[in-house]
Amino acid sequence: MSYTLGQKQLDRIEDILNQDLIENGVRCVFLIDMAGNIIANLDNGEKQHDIYSLAALAAGNFGAVSAMAKIIGENEFSLLFHKGKKENIHFNKITTEFLLITIFGNDISLGFLRLKVADSVEQLKTILEPLLSL
Repeated sequence: MSYTLGQKQLDRIEDILNQDLIENGVRCVFLIDMAGNIIANLDNGEKQHDIYSLAALAAGNFGAVSAMAKIIGENEFSLLFHKGKKENIHFNKITTEFLLITIFGNDISLGFLRLKVADSVEQLKTILEPLLSL
């Protein structure tokens, strides 16, 4: 898959992620393609994660889970969630080629996060879906 994002599109993506997620208490959010390439990365400045390793592992993880979905008769699972003692990670598929990964603490409820991510995903689709038809 080949796509090209301009600076205006990248700036809009970062604005969406910052306003919808970082400003609402999310610790880190990044947008990747299904090959594990990082398109956008924002954090609250408190913690540094190895996002390059996380992006590669997230793409592989999502690929494995997609294969499991097919085995049980589902086309796909559009989101994944892993809960930890201090941090949680939420994966949400935006399009066939893009994945949004959000890292957040226990101070944010999963329901609130899912609502904010859903809002972000809808806005991101308007930017990313046209790229897939080129």
